[in-house]
Amino acid sequence: MTLVHHRYATVQGRRLFYREAGPAGAPAIVLLHGFPASSFMYRDLIPALADRYHVIAPDHLGFGLSDAPPASEFRYSFDALADLTAGLLDQLGLGRYAIYVHDYGAPVGWRLALGRPDAITAVITQNGNGYEAGLAEEFWRPMRAYWQDRNAETEAGMRQALTLAAIQRQYLLGEPDESLISPDTWLHDLAQISRPGNAEVQLDLFADYASNLPLYPKLHAWLRERPVPVLAVWGRHDEIFGPAGALAFGDDAPHAEIHLLDGGHFVLESHLDAIVALIRPFLEQTAAG
Repeated sequence: MTLVHHRYATVQGRRLFYREAGPAGAPAIVLLHGFPASSFMYRDLIPALADRYHVIAPDHLGFGLSDAPPASEFRYSFDALADLTAGLLDQLGLGRYAIYVHDYGAPVGWRLALGRPDAITAVITQNGNGYEAGLAEEFWRPMRAYWQDRNAETEAGMRQALTLAAIQRQYLLGEPDESLISPDTWLHDLAQISRPGNAEVQLDLFADYASNLPLYPKLHAWLRERPVPVLAVWGRHDEIFGPAGALAFGDDAPHAEIHLLDGGHFVLESHLDAIVALIRPFLEQTAAG
């Protein structure tokens, strides 16, 4: 049985929760979750990798079991989330590691890579976008309106993303067999997102998501200049980050492995075994290289 430790660390005065498993001296992989999730989304992936890898899965500030200071006391941004993650990894003594990114975890991971270009040994992106081609037009239309003018009308549309129906839809949309997705997922997320004051936290991050798009060309240049191995495992039916976002990694990382699976945005929930079967040989080749 793989032992998974559930720990806390204080970084810049904020208490961050993280899951840790695997040998401390083994090659490290950092799992970065998306919206509206937490490290809970990796509960089954962690033990599947921890026999050979040192696995770290933190909760971003404002998510999961990490602190969630009100937006009036902390300026939530993707820069801030990445700074806190970097601080946590420093505390843990991780100077070299692979990253597994999903949704919000992608812009956090891209900032880690751009801030410390030599630290990243490999990139695994599971519906973690890095290209404008991946932004599904229908989903992102109200978000773009919110970026352009944050007012009561556009904010009302964004608040809908914090409801049970919207969170459940993110998990089920595009999944051919919805019975494979446990309701624990969206109910767990809803409980954390619904903490008092957290709506304003999420609204600030929705607004700041616009800051991620100007980073894309820098990410592409990093991928071209540093031949870091890339594996894209993507739910082909994702209506948030479409499959074009996965295929685009091949433009800047010609040797990227790209696999479109028969699932949606949270394809890890329904295709865990298939994804593990892709990750393990990929990481083994990376370590050998």
